[in-house]
Amino acid sequence: MADAASRLTALAKDLLGHPLPMRIRAWDGSEAGPPDAPVLVVRHRRALRRLLWRPGELGLARAWVAGELDVDGDLYEALDRLAGLIWERGADAKDAVHAVRDPRFRAAARGLLQLAGPWPPPPPPAEEVRRRSGPLHTKRRDKEAISHHYDVGNDFYELVLGPSMVYSCAYWSKDTTLEQAQADKLDLICRKLALKKGDRLLDVGCGWGSMAIHAAREYGARVVGVTLSTEQAAYARKRIADQGLTDLIEIRVQDYRDVKDGPYDAISSIGMAEHVGAARYREYADELYALLKPGGRLLNHQIARRPEKDEAAYHVDAFIDAYVFPDGELAPVGRTAAALEEAGFEVRDVEAIREHYGLTLRQWVANLEANWAEAQRLTSPGRARVWRLYMAACAVAFERNRIGVNQILAVRTPEDGTSGLPLRPRAWTETTS
Repeated sequence: MADAASRLTALAKDLLGHPLPMRIRAWDGSEAGPPDAPVLVVRHRRALRRLLWRPGELGLARAWVAGELDVDGDLYEALDRLAGLIWERGADAKDAVHAVRDPRFRAAARGLLQLAGPWPPPPPPAEEVRRRSGPLHTKRRDKEAISHHYDVGNDFYELVLGPSMVYSCAYWSKDTTLEQAQADKLDLICRKLALKKGDRLLDVGCGWGSMAIHAAREYGARVVGVTLSTEQAAYARKRIADQGLTDLIEIRVQDYRDVKDGPYDAISSIGMAEHVGAARYREYADELYALLKPGGRLLNHQIARRPEKDEAAYHVDAFIDAYVFPDGELAPVGRTAAALEEAGFEVRDVEAIREHYGLTLRQWVANLEANWAEAQRLTSPGRARVWRLYMAACAVAFERNRIGVNQILAVRTPEDGTSGLPLRPRAWTETTS
């Protein structure tokens, strides 16, 4: 077992067909690889057994969450270097079969088995969502998925998100703070929706109440916010009471499919539609359309993936599904816009703000790292590691244009065709009178 790092570096090169773009530090203290690269720290041979049992993203994630893998150096640079191995899969099935049949590949696999130590592999970390059964995106299953992600603890989210308690992409300008960038995002949405005093706003997936509070306090809107998270709802209600806004805002623990008290003048859906699922997206669009009055506006703020050459080959990110957003699905922005139009909406504006999410995520990671000991105490060491990896990896994904985020403004245009939008809507300050 002497000089495990050199052996791992050589085996990785044979398995991948090219050198690993990282330096390796192994459990025996040895190091090998490019001297100027971030260091992949393999703390225990168990990490190799996880990778052999679940090659690729899920095996890496399990080893990371368990603390058997770490990075010494710039985490973003490390993820950027590993992106081609983990996410940007260029080889097709024929290439994979050819590699497996290559004698050098098979010899390297045997060497890795010897280095990994005795089987079987360890069980998945406790933070992993266990195998689920039954149809996707039923009300029960959605509630369980939301609870896994959002009922981690409000104190933990305060550490990560900061005072704004907004868990979606901020809207940045030069030299602004996270708090101001989130306030600017909420205000942008209110202006796009043309909110005014007395308007009824439905905030779907209301989180900790930040959008509801901003719309009521700054615009005089009467807001109903719905969430499936009991912890979010309790936190939002307290914030609302503390600000004296209980006469304008109602927070419900309710599925959006159970909201039946329309019509509303406007609907905001900010970072919620990612949970809906491809099979249910038309239902989501139909439900929101039915809840709007004629002339009412929907602002749909949603993460989007890039289209696949073969859409049938699309698969949900294994790490995200197992540890972060169970049952979450991303769709290309064109598919989202098409579903909204099929439901009857007129799509009037699409604003892509991809770069803003990279900036937001980096700030959340900085908040987490600055409060690392407290974050582990409030959740668990494994859960804190999940969040650090998830947010840093997503920052890289936005920066590399693997995923994007868009605000779609859609209108339930009445039969006479009057949308109510100004001729130059991008100013978002003009009145419609």
